[in-house]
Amino acid sequence: MNVKGVLLDLDGVLYTGEDPVPGAPEAIRYLKEQGYITRFVSNSTRKSRVAIEARLRGLGFDIRNDEIFTPSVAAIHFIGVTGLKRCHLLTTGDLHSEFEAAGLYHQDTGADWVIIGDAGDNFNYESMNKAFRLVLQGAGIIALETDRYWMGSDGLMLSAGPFVRGIEYATGKTAALVGKPSPGFFGMALRDMGLTPGDAVMIGDDVVTDTGGAMKAGMQGILVKTGKFSQEALAGADPGPTRVIGSIAEIDTIL
Repeated sequence: MNVKGVLLDLDGVLYTGEDPVPGAPEAIRYLKEQGYITRFVSNSTRKSRVAIEARLRGLGFDIRNDEIFTPSVAAIHFIGVTGLKRCHLLTTGDLHSEFEAAGLYHQDTGADWVIIGDAGDNFNYESMNKAFRLVLQGAGIIALETDRYWMGSDGLMLSAGPFVRGIEYATGKTAALVGKPSPGFFGMALRDMGLTPGDAVMIGDDVVTDTGGAMKAGMQGILVKTGKFSQEALAGADPGPTRVIGSIAEIDTIL
């Protein structure tokens, strides 16, 4: 492949559950030593970039905070452009810290935006009904991601997508998607890399969100058979990935 930059998903590509994919830290080291510009484009909406960086370093990865792009970064930019800054966060973990650092604070009344990420156990009737009512009162919906599921330490886990769709169905409104596979999300990372889509390849474990979204944005796509990879999803993919490899550890065989 003739590319200058590599975008990589995190969960399912570099690690699964609490463990790094075998050979993944060495693969990232190889990419950097070979001079590829790297960015890590994750749909993770449970942790801030600071927390993600700390976790990656704990797993043996040499990855900086400024190399990581998440939907919260894209959402903050999106909100800044609109000028409407009152937010209701349906999220979990320390994600609120990124919004607060940008001057965007959670509120339960008069919100301009209901922001939905993977809220985990914070998804319940009360929280969903609160979001539903705020949207009916005029708030827009921002979906940090619409993934259906992800691979946890004990098996597949529901992600934010089913809950976003529920709010959309109940309110009749459509969410603004700021994470993968949004072309704007990929474009934000590419601009930071100083590259065009034709200069880059995306590596992921999701044939729709990762490789499919990237290829529709003009990049090449490499699908790995770790994480939530499924043969059934690959067979029905449109577009199909440019290449399929066993894991990120094999990246030196094609780049």
